[in-house]
Amino acid sequence: MSADDENRFRPKPGRIRSDAPKGGKTKSFITQAKKIARQHSTTSSRSSPRPGKTPTAKGGKGARSTGGPGVRRGRGAAFVRARTLSGGWRHSAPGMRRVVVKTRYVKEAGRNGRAAAHLRYIQRDGTSRDGERGQLYSATEDRADGDAFVERGKEDRHQFRFIVSPEDGADLTDLTAHTRDLMQQIEADLGTKLDWVAVNHYNTGHPHVHVIVRGKDHLGENLVINGDYLANGIRERASELTTLELGPVTEIEQARKLSAEIDQDRFTRIDRAMTEEADERFLDLRHEPAEPRRQFNRTLRLRRLAKLEKMGLATPHAPGVWELSKDMESTLRELGERGDIIRNMHKALKADGLERDPMTFHIHDGPPEAPVIGRVVDKYLSDELGENLTVVVDGIDGRTHHVAGIEPARVEDARIGSVVEIGPAETASRPSDRSIAAIAEDGIYRPSRHLEQAKFEGRVPGGDYEGYVDAHVRRLEALRRAGIVERIDADQWRIPEDFESRATAYDAGRNRQASVRVLSVLDLEKQIGADGATWLDRRLVTPDATDLASAGFGQQVREAMDQRREHHVEHGDATRSRDGRIFYRRNLLATLREREVANFGAEMAASKVLPFRAAADGETVSGKFTGTVQLTSGKFAIVEKSHEFTLVPWRPVIDRQLGREIMGVVQGGSVSWQLGRQKGLGL
Repeated sequence: MSADDENRFRPKPGRIRSDAPKGGKTKSFITQAKKIARQHSTTSSRSSPRPGKTPTAKGGKGARSTGGPGVRRGRGAAFVRARTLSGGWRHSAPGMRRVVVKTRYVKEAGRNGRAAAHLRYIQRDGTSRDGERGQLYSATEDRADGDAFVERGKEDRHQFRFIVSPEDGADLTDLTAHTRDLMQQIEADLGTKLDWVAVNHYNTGHPHVHVIVRGKDHLGENLVINGDYLANGIRERASELTTLELGPVTEIEQARKLSAEIDQDRFTRIDRAMTEEADERFLDLRHEPAEPRRQFNRTLRLRRLAKLEKMGLATPHAPGVWELSKDMESTLRELGERGDIIRNMHKALKADGLERDPMTFHIHDGPPEAPVIGRVVDKYLSDELGENLTVVVDGIDGRTHHVAGIEPARVEDARIGSVVEIGPAETASRPSDRSIAAIAEDGIYRPSRHLEQAKFEGRVPGGDYEGYVDAHVRRLEALRRAGIVERIDADQWRIPEDFESRATAYDAGRNRQASVRVLSVLDLEKQIGADGATWLDRRLVTPDATDLASAGFGQQVREAMDQRREHHVEHGDATRSRDGRIFYRRNLLATLREREVANFGAEMAASKVLPFRAAADGETVSGKFTGTVQLTSGKFAIVEKSHEFTLVPWRPVIDRQLGREIMGVVQGGSVSWQLGRQKGLGL
């Protein structure tokens, strides 16, 4: 290359340009600050309707105001804006007391019983300071009426649920007064009065508060809270109040708290700080700072890394250089959750006077693959902001089982000490799927044809034939989205030959709810001397005891069966031969059941104006279903006529018929209900 070629390139620096997109305009700092302020403002923007103007929804119906403070961006936006412009959130600043706040937004909680279920379980036994039931309170009442609160909010569009857990909650003088101060501050930030109730819990290492807030403001409009306020604002206010009462955290106190986290098997604040400081998972701690505080932080990290190395979650590459595992956070969080579960299981067993080897603990990730039979040791909310329950079962197999995510209705009759069977998710085919398969001709289902047949048979309750067929069409729409059926046109659906099996498999894949059957509401002690047919009796007439372990609850069941056997011999329901063998009365279970029903029916007749009559096997029973009773032999339905009443075995299928006329045939200790086949009967 010649010298002339080298000198041909001449850089010509131009004026400094903006890195904004082509055609864009550079925005000054003040412009950007104003934009952020507008985004978080609670006042009407230029696009908001002018005063006196009310926008109308499409179609001219359902008009409602979209202006006004706190609506467009949510109430609390002004507080968020003030924090944003003044340097951000202060709850993580040095000296501030740490508070954990969890929030959840629940839609239509009052319309399907979820609000009542949640209230019931946050007030459960063992949550108060003295181990009794939790006490519900409000802004003005020390004993709030939970039923009235649920009734007020049954039509609300949504509900807010908070858990406020100060790290130093045990040092607060009055957690109830602290919660009321916090809610007053939140009301001031949101600019509205709130309808709320709360329960204090002392059943964990950190006392905490469950707060439930109705989704309505003081004007009766839907309460919309700014997302940033939910995420940080409540925590900010709670931290300020806790710091105000207990004083700022001293350096010695903070050092003690952080040092206690070094050996914990959970994701700690030290881990979070290291994750944020790491550069592509590599953490460089070779430089030793001169400042004492930074020296302490470096020592904390090095000691924590030594712990993580033993767990296989950190690897040293050079003196002071560490690589964090990509699975470190998820693994530590999982270990923390598992540790909490094991502590809860130990606590529940100890409260029942039981000791079990942790090696026998079985924590199920979903429904058990094989049925688990045992005694209920504890049941509590799986997610303290939700409704589903966790059940701890002391199994007859000698293991203690932890099954989470069970609907409350499935274990409503199961108390602590009750014997239950928890199994895999139910996979039975739906009646609607069977109807669709039966109506389909040559693989084609026609709603019009189904409608004609339904009207001809006249079995639809209330005569709503169109609604009945529409329910089947909605089912097909769900299966179409799953790729199981094909919609040809409005009146034709292509149904595959294996339709029922594929629809059942689809439901099984979506249904993560374990099946639950209450075998006995009574504990073993009460079953030994009970008059009716117990779970122990069913075990006695089935001599196979191979599923009973020789330790734990299995051994206790063996001992209880021996005592129940002696009880039958003493009362003439069993005899002992010379060689020691036991012979039970013929039809023992039926005899015990009929005896108990007759005795209980006679007692009920004394308090009712109707006489009791026992239903015979094979008899057709009809009348009004007025309620249920729980006996030793099981759950029974009360069926009343104008001149008498009877008790017959209950089944879940008749729950929707409460207060209506029902009909069924008694068959061998059960009832075959004929629903929807008579005029006026429900489906």
